[in-house]
Amino acid sequence: MSAPAPGSGRPQAGETVATGASWLTVDRGVVSVALVYPMRGPAGMFGPSCELCAQLAAEEVNRRGGVLGRELRLVPVDGGAPPQAVAAEVEALVSVGAVQGVTGWHISSVRQAVAPRIADRVPYVYTALYEGGERTEGVFLTSETPQDQLWPAMRVLAGDLGARRWFVVGNDYVWPRRTTRAAYRYAVHSGGRVVGHRFLPLETHDFAEVLRRIERSGADAVLMLLVGADAVRFNRAFARAGLDQRCLRLSTLMDENMLLASGPSATRRLYSTAGFFAGLVTQENLDFHRAFARRFGVEAPPLGSLGESCYEGVMLLAALIAKAGTLDVRAVEASADVVSYDGPRGELRLRRRHVRQRIYLAEADGLDFRVLAQL
Repeated sequence: MSAPAPGSGRPQAGETVATGASWLTVDRGVVSVALVYPMRGPAGMFGPSCELCAQLAAEEVNRRGGVLGRELRLVPVDGGAPPQAVAAEVEALVSVGAVQGVTGWHISSVRQAVAPRIADRVPYVYTALYEGGERTEGVFLTSETPQDQLWPAMRVLAGDLGARRWFVVGNDYVWPRRTTRAAYRYAVHSGGRVVGHRFLPLETHDFAEVLRRIERSGADAVLMLLVGADAVRFNRAFARAGLDQRCLRLSTLMDENMLLASGPSATRRLYSTAGFFAGLVTQENLDFHRAFARRFGVEAPPLGSLGESCYEGVMLLAALIAKAGTLDVRAVEASADVVSYDGPRGELRLRRRHVRQRIYLAEADGLDFRVLAQL
């Protein structure tokens, strides 16, 4: 294989380009989309679910005729790498014309690095729940935000279970920090207060110090803003310390994969809020489960909101391009507010580049979530 000569401009169909540590053949007969999802780090545990859900969506799109009559093809990018490294790889793919869109689940630090480098060049559908406020041109969001997700959950837990004194534990980056600021307001509005908070590096293993802080604070509720394996380790440490006897836990990022990894002894009085749970009894969800099991078998990773969001991302990106009738990001943005699509979460529509959706509150019941209410 050979790469284009330096200075030769965008590669032609059939030529190969270097992308990170690999080579990619540019094919003008397909619409290629960078699928950015975590293959390492604390979020890597649900990377396989992200990949398979996105693959299922791409195959469904292709059975319906593809995108603009062309096959939709996914190009995987490791969203668990350092944010600037992810951004550089995605920008390189866009610059040489190797991808015509970007989607996937990755943390906000990665989104903030990627978005400005591809703004106004290709449509970018971000699928992770996040802190809110993203306004970069060409970015569309399927994800939950604190106003719609955290605030009603805190209000319900305060009213129904008397959660008044909150302690916040989060990883140390933009999503937990900004969400914590919102949580201080929400706690007051629901008749309580935040009695303390602590931010920890990604890939933290020792939670002894923060557990002591929680115990001394007199908290009766803990808001968890921890990612993947960090949340799993915290759950186990929390239960070993006996704090599950006195504090409930609420997470806005806790899916079935993380629940399974935590184990049943570590999930007592653990609540989660999201736009999707595997146990939701809706026709759309039942159809999704059947399609996923038929395609990948019973040994596939458990379905959860984080992986399922990548299905949503592919579907929304295909719907945006189809409505615009072109890959041009400005045309895509101009028609975005009339776009809708069907998926496991039902029929969803965009408003100001954000998907509006139903949000649910669920309680851990061993290794499953029991949905309690629509918020």
